[in-house]
Amino acid sequence: MAASDLFDLSGKIAVVTGASRGIGAEIAKLLAAHGAHTIVSSRKQADCQTVVDEIAAAGGSAEALACHIGEMEQIAALFAAIERQHGRLDVLVNNAAINPYFGSILDTDPAIFQKTVDVNIRGYFYMSTHGARLMAKHGGGSIVNVASVNGVVPGHFQGIYSITKAAVISMSKAFAVECAESGVRCNALLPGLTDTKFASVLVHTPAILKQAMAHVPMRRVAQPSEMAGAALYFASAASSYTTGAVLNVDGGYLSV
Repeated sequence: MAASDLFDLSGKIAVVTGASRGIGAEIAKLLAAHGAHTIVSSRKQADCQTVVDEIAAAGGSAEALACHIGEMEQIAALFAAIERQHGRLDVLVNNAAINPYFGSILDTDPAIFQKTVDVNIRGYFYMSTHGARLMAKHGGGSIVNVASVNGVVPGHFQGIYSITKAAVISMSKAFAVECAESGVRCNALLPGLTDTKFASVLVHTPAILKQAMAHVPMRRVAQPSEMAGAALYFASAASSYTTGAVLNVDGGYLSV
């Protein structure tokens, strides 16, 4: 394969969850820019369509398919639609996640606990099982799980979120081992602190930000677009012999 083809996704079908904004939107745009027909998925169809329109304006191919990954029937419906419309899936980026509680782990409300687990663990798991089955029918594919540095070093007052992201890292390795023979690869991307609406309480609270930056050697917050290149690597032939890997994109945070 020519070096120029390593990142070529022409003819590939990709789905990115949580893709209506932030990291997910940037990943969706980059995959489309490299030739993939990208399915932009999130809870609200209109928000997904906005990203699809941006991709189309840039010359890419995309469509919007809403899905709340905390709802099992919506996951099933998403994959039924993908198989019906395209007959295959080559790339799945599990990016949708929630972090609804910021406070002492001892005060975690059971309802918040369950909601976080339903999206961040159960949602990723069943998105991956559906995705891997469909990929295996056509020779394989790539699953990219967006986890977090909090899965390695738990974030202060982010206990249940950190626990779920640790589970995503382990999940990625489990899928990598069990799905390798069917040609399905699975890898995890660990973003550091990134300037998104999701992380706004951390990024835009000066005291919290100052404390966080003291542990980041690059001394700055990442932009969502800086996560997309790692996802493209995992999605493409450039990583054809890579599975079960965990890639930190964190400005050096986990190296300290």
